[in-house]
Amino acid sequence: MTDGPIGPAVDTTPRPLPVRQTVRGRTVVLEPLHPRHTDDLWAAAQGADDSWAYLSYGPFPTREAMALQVSAMAADHDPMLWAVRPVATGVVAGWMSLLDIQPRHAAVELGHIWLSPSLQKTETATEAMFLLLRLAAEDLGYRRLVWKCNALNAPSRRAAARLGFTFEGTLRSHMVVKGRLRDTAMFSIVAAEWPAARDALVAWLDPSNFDGTGSQKTSLAAFRPG
Repeated sequence: MTDGPIGPAVDTTPRPLPVRQTVRGRTVVLEPLHPRHTDDLWAAAQGADDSWAYLSYGPFPTREAMALQVSAMAADHDPMLWAVRPVATGVVAGWMSLLDIQPRHAAVELGHIWLSPSLQKTETATEAMFLLLRLAAEDLGYRRLVWKCNALNAPSRRAAARLGFTFEGTLRSHMVVKGRLRDTAMFSIVAAEWPAARDALVAWLDPSNFDGTGSQKTSLAAFRPG
């Protein structure tokens, strides 16, 4: 036994793996990704080539190319992907996942997020991300929630901060994506921080915070302590 600092003792019980299940919110339903979602996703991707800039795949030249990607991802268990179906339209318009799932370390990442332009910067998109974060933190008991992105991806960095993630630093020359060198910005929410992040999101997502056009009355940042 060392006399030096070694960190606090924690519950070492491995956390459960996520399972393919439908997750329902007020404005969105998350469905386990399936090839049957391809037609909706292909339609949502038209005219949205820029939305793929920081992902390792896409844009897809044909419906068949997208179908192959969707089928491959739908068969994966890590990442485990969900299709994003807004209640208002009933039409799938994006996907997101839990990945790098580490049951023994109680750590999991929210990522592989692709949203059509119609979903970006909406209440529905925020609720979809909140539902997966809550699933990981509360239903499954993960202690560390991770968000990482290309360090040049300013919208993703803003989204992480808005959701309550803390910036941890940059992994330099971390990856090669689409033939380009990528630095990766790392963010996290740890167990002690989750209640405040959750409460702010719950307050912001309350129907009373939105007017008849779906515009927010109070920003998410205003619901955070301090």
